[in-house]
Amino acid sequence: MKTFMPKNPGQDRDWLVVDATDKPVGRLAVEIANLLRGRDKPTYTPHIDTGCFVIVTNAEKVKLSGTKEEKKIYQRYTGYRGGLREVTAAVMRTKKPEYIVKHAVKGMLPGNNLARQMYRRLKVYAGSEHPHVAQNPRAVELI
Repeated sequence: MKTFMPKNPGQDRDWLVVDATDKPVGRLAVEIANLLRGRDKPTYTPHIDTGCFVIVTNAEKVKLSGTKEEKKIYQRYTGYRGGLREVTAAVMRTKKPEYIVKHAVKGMLPGNNLARQMYRRLKVYAGSEHPHVAQNPRAVELI
């Protein structure tokens, strides 16, 4: 049996739209990461990027289970001494709701150069409108 190698994986990438309304953020992130990696295709190869473009809409309506809304903390470091900034998920949802989904998906991708290419194909929007109508995206139901 010969090993299959895709010739030009970036040639015909699909554009997929995922609605995040009332979906648990972790389970949604796993499914989106699999779409970005191309694991849903029979031509999946771990070291070649065969994934799709993924557009996530309604990121502000994503569901956090349990008490994560008040207890989950997002941290960032400014680069200065004492510059550790901590923000709860409730505050992050009001300020940057896209970040919750992006952060979860980035954690589900592998930690290598290929993952950075995959992460660039993720487009997340807080509302139901997105500017990628010209690409004729196909709606996908996850979970």
